Amino acid sequence: MQKSVGQDVHPGMSCPGLGQAIVNATAGSEPGRHTQAQAQAMKDVLFAVGFGQSKELNLDPALRVPIATALVDYAPDLHEMLAGLDSTYVTKADRNTAPWEAGGTHHLSVPTDVFRKTLRAIAEDPHAYALLRMAETRTAAGQLAAVPADATGSERSLPPTKNARALGILDGIADAATSQDAQDAAKWHATVFERLLKEQADQAEPAGRLTTTWLQELKNTPEEQRAERLRTQGLDMARTWAQARNMDEPTRQDLLAKVEKSAHSAHEEVKH
Repeated sequence: MQKSVGQDVHPGMSCPGLGQAIVNATAGSEPGRHTQAQAQAMKDVLFAVGFGQSKELNLDPALRVPIATALVDYAPDLHEMLAGLDSTYVTKADRNTAPWEAGGTHHLSVPTDVFRKTLRAIAEDPHAYALLRMAETRTAAGQLAAVPADATGSERSLPPTKNARALGILDGIADAATSQDAQDAAKWHATVFERLLKEQADQAEPAGRLTTTWLQELKNTPEEQRAERLRTQGLDMARTWAQARNMDEPTRQDLLAKVEKSAHSAHEEVKH
């Protein structure tokens, strides 16, 4: 990791210093745009943290928000690694496989076990988890907004079911991070919601309207019910999207059933 992150990384340096070095080494000159070296640095960080460790990884608290901040700048990759359905991300996950270029930037992938262990450790900090959750929310809204109006079959059903799977994985990770003590879990969730509800989106764009609608629904939910409401995010966003598209009732119900099943299976998957 020292080679990728930079010469500022040295034995004995403070964890806050290391966190800032990670953010600096992985960030592009503009949000979401990365050179191969920057994407490689992000990949090396994930492997350094999540590879070869025990099932429950202990990560210094000072590194949780910086690693989450770095990952947020790779939101499309975060989405694909959460969902785990894109064959490119599966075949290029090996440690020795370099990041690849597509769409004007470089992308990266790591194996599922490495990725989930890292996210589980990051999620101990609710501020870090909220960063990841909001990044995935915006990506999910963008995926729905990009579906052509005349789409049918899998072209129409894959984006919402894939979103639900990615969000379901994050739900499972949240459960793992908050399963020890009910009072601590309540504080953790309160911090996550406080952070999420400060977010805003551009309502001039379809994706922004989807994001804003979901955030408003979360805000309107009684505090004691918000943790449960968070688990229905994939379904809620798909329902709003389907209504905006004026889908006929049988099509809508069939789609929402698939979305709900996708979210549930992903959530359960993380427990095992």
